[in-house]
Amino acid sequence: MKLLRHAPQKARIEIIPMIDTVFFLLVFFMMASLSMAVYRGMPVNLPTAASGQHALQEHASLTVTQEGRLYLNKQSISLEALPDALKALLANNPNLAIILNADEGVPHGRVVEAMDAARGAGVGRLAIAVKPAGAQR
Repeated sequence: MKLLRHAPQKARIEIIPMIDTVFFLLVFFMMASLSMAVYRGMPVNLPTAASGQHALQEHASLTVTQEGRLYLNKQSISLEALPDALKALLANNPNLAIILNADEGVPHGRVVEAMDAARGAGVGRLAIAVKPAGAQR
């Protein structure tokens, strides 16, 4: 008896599952990169607040550390030089917002001095950075 032989089929690479995997990895890395926020200030322990808004796009960071030192965009600066430095930044961008990052252990008076210097330099948009309520310390 003569049996019919079928020609062996060539092996195929299933491309659909591979495309699904590639798209899954693409979405994963896109979401992971979105959670990596750019932080432009010095590391301080921010106070918490129940209300607040997200930072503005065009901003400069003014940081007051627990020791009372001032930093403007991570550059150490004295209180006396702060108004001139802020005026120079505002000359380039009049709509620039200043985000004040003050450590929760800083005396209130030091924060007020920094705010007064910013207002004296003509800063119209000044915001205080806080951690959302319930955030880990």
